Amino acid sequence: MITFKAPSNIALVKYWGKKGEQLPANPSISFTLSHCYTETSIAYQRRSASSIAANAPFSFDFSFDGQPKPSFHPKIEAFFARIAPYLPFLGDYYFSIHSHNSFPHSSGIASSASAMAALSVCLMQVARELGYTYTEEEFWQKASFLARLGSGSACRSVKGSIVVWGQHPSIAGSSDDYGIAYPLQVAPVFADFQDTILLIDRGQKQVSSTVGHNLMHGHPFAEARFSQANSNIDRLIGAFATGDIDTFIEVVESEALTLHAMMQTSIPYFILMRPNTLEVIQRVWQYRKDTKVPLCFTLDAGANVHLLYPKSVKDEVQTFIKNELAHFCEEGKYINDQLANRQIDKSTNSYGYY
Repeated sequence: MITFKAPSNIALVKYWGKKGEQLPANPSISFTLSHCYTETSIAYQRRSASSIAANAPFSFDFSFDGQPKPSFHPKIEAFFARIAPYLPFLGDYYFSIHSHNSFPHSSGIASSASAMAALSVCLMQVARELGYTYTEEEFWQKASFLARLGSGSACRSVKGSIVVWGQHPSIAGSSDDYGIAYPLQVAPVFADFQDTILLIDRGQKQVSSTVGHNLMHGHPFAEARFSQANSNIDRLIGAFATGDIDTFIEVVESEALTLHAMMQTSIPYFILMRPNTLEVIQRVWQYRKDTKVPLCFTLDAGANVHLLYPKSVKDEVQTFIKNELAHFCEEGKYINDQLANRQIDKSTNSYGYY
């Protein structure tokens, strides 16, 4: 049995818009989380020649939290078809795939990135066991490459605490094909940054991310947005190096609002924020103005809010969240997490769910 845990990630500079085969229209950079992850295990055995001839090109079963999930099969089938040219043994084996998330499945946290990352690393390990040889760098690059073909942002959940995906002239080794661990200087203040995820809306999004990405084709502000993302990565590079939290906050919050502005100005247009999303943002701004505590927000393509802050202010910020923001969450639920600084160990199964 092969097992791998892949963490969720939250983008600081957002990826929104695709080109080619799941390639980003602009580079992005993300924090990898510690406690929100998908753990996937794979067992496999060779199929008989008659089975290969008689059945579908791929053979597998899938369970989630110990229960069979045939509704997931079409997505896995499509993923296998997409990556088969790079893992040509896929059709020769039967795979038994078991997966679970450390966070509640109904939490509204997008799990496709961590799920596809975990599955991709497991399949790469299968390749190793079957005799395919890779250097360590080749292994992780190809795992990220495969994960990208399942879900674009999944390539940022394979390896690294801060991850860059998309070619950027200021970051050597960056690539549209896979994510890389951020290779430049990071000030100590960012090494243990905290992320509290406010679960504003745990329902299914009205518009999928895939549809949203495609709406960037012909978007009136697309080119300006792609240029802005590149510039904001340069600004983050400087902020990371010097510990400039003010610039970090400005870039991260601007990126979150710009992401949603792109949704609201596409054709057709749509809104994924909810009234409580805006209430939280306004209260975060007021709290930061009143206290000078460096608390900021970001958003993914949904209504939930990620609150980012240094570990040095953890106690006062989490008190503020509990007393002033929790009631804006569905059933008062939120998750405390933090920037990962190593591979997740099996002993760290607690994830701060309140």
